[in-house]
Amino acid sequence: MICVSVTPASRTLAQVDLLNASRYGDMVELCIDRLIKEPDFKELLSTIDKPILISCRRKKDGGQFEGTEEARKALLRQAIASGPAYIELELDIANEIPRFGNTQRVISFTRLDRPEYDIESIFEEAAAAKADIVKFSWPTPTIDDVWPLLAAVTQKRMLPIVGNGRGTPEMTFSLLGKKYGCPWIYAALEKGMEAYPGQVTVHELDEYYHFNDINKQTRFVAVAGFSQTLTTTLRIFNLAFRHMKMNVRCLPLTIGRVDRLAKMLEILKVQAVLLGGEEATRAMSLATQIDKREFDTQYIDLMLSQPDGWHGYNTLLRTCLPTIDRSFVGGIQNKTILVIGTNGIAHTVVSALASRQNVVNVCSTDTQASEQLARMYQVKHVPFAHLYETLCDIIIIADSNMKFGKGQKEIMPSVLRPHHTVIDLSNLPLKSPLFEEAIARGCKIMSPSIIYMDEIQRQFKALTGQEIPSEAILEVMGARS
Repeated sequence: MICVSVTPASRTLAQVDLLNASRYGDMVELCIDRLIKEPDFKELLSTIDKPILISCRRKKDGGQFEGTEEARKALLRQAIASGPAYIELELDIANEIPRFGNTQRVISFTRLDRPEYDIESIFEEAAAAKADIVKFSWPTPTIDDVWPLLAAVTQKRMLPIVGNGRGTPEMTFSLLGKKYGCPWIYAALEKGMEAYPGQVTVHELDEYYHFNDINKQTRFVAVAGFSQTLTTTLRIFNLAFRHMKMNVRCLPLTIGRVDRLAKMLEILKVQAVLLGGEEATRAMSLATQIDKREFDTQYIDLMLSQPDGWHGYNTLLRTCLPTIDRSFVGGIQNKTILVIGTNGIAHTVVSALASRQNVVNVCSTDTQASEQLARMYQVKHVPFAHLYETLCDIIIIADSNMKFGKGQKEIMPSVLRPHHTVIDLSNLPLKSPLFEEAIARGCKIMSPSIIYMDEIQRQFKALTGQEIPSEAILEVMGARS
């Protein structure tokens, strides 16, 4: 089930929010800690037919209640007397508020600093406080922090446990919780109406993940990161899986300790991982098999579980040069190319170009790193101070960390001239500020979307053995643009 949280500031807005939330959720959490005036609970409860959970959280539990603790307890007593389906009570006050009628008591334990590992004793204390359901909530910035919350929910006990991850990576728990039987998952009605920062919205659950289709048989493809690039990829893949009637979904997560990751993925039966950004380098130690040329780039964007371990692949390395070649009449043979950046993507594109008859220049604000990259692939290093004197036909923007502007360590617009062809690989399929400037200055351009679409098609075929449905790409890319 989806429990949609609403956090109104007035009684009128509370009724509107309840009506709107009831259209999208199986139940609604009415958070009253932001209400300016005392609510008429019976009136609010009569607004919708779906079950309502009432909560009033203290600031130390992530809520917004401004009054005294005695005033808050009085509100909770009034709320429970009105007969909601559920009332949330913190473990330390649960014994002060008696059971009333048929209202089920959700006894909650919240930490805002880290996961809780002493689940058993807290559960027993909550059960003794006449809990019908026990709730655990804490920040889940990495898969390591999700793990004890998932363990709490999945172990069989005499009372059900609801989990609630906090922060943007809570999506990891929400999807796993749906598969593994969490009684309900929390979601905000829309952006700007979150009960806490980073709370997932109903729209994201439905449009990005097709949440209601997830069941115990669903298999997950891990997506390591929450960047715009990876979010676009998982949206396309999830839509493709749905078009093809495959019970597979992408599971976004943030990697914690790499040495623990393999075991977690094994338990979750995850057999593929998509990576990007820093994770594409950091997770390399998990892979037992990587082609030497791809290993040298220190960048892998796909890992597949095989009988002999995890195999790592740099699909961008296999994609970028053929795709770029097709965009030029006669290819890019004998063109002079300037690569800006020193990250894994820069290594990838320089590695691809180094085997061709091209003059390749490397430049970055990090002189030591760019010198090392040039030596590694035996191409020319251009000191940053000489960037604006360098002659080239093609400029490839490879590193999203390179700043655009007029500062000492920033790239100025004057580097771009109308005869240049500019290719942006820095944050596929997005356009960097430098790329936007190239458009404004009349440079020839190659859209990042072209390389991106070739890359994800290769990744999807590696995952499924099938071509990705074109309608999935067009629907998401059209909506993004």
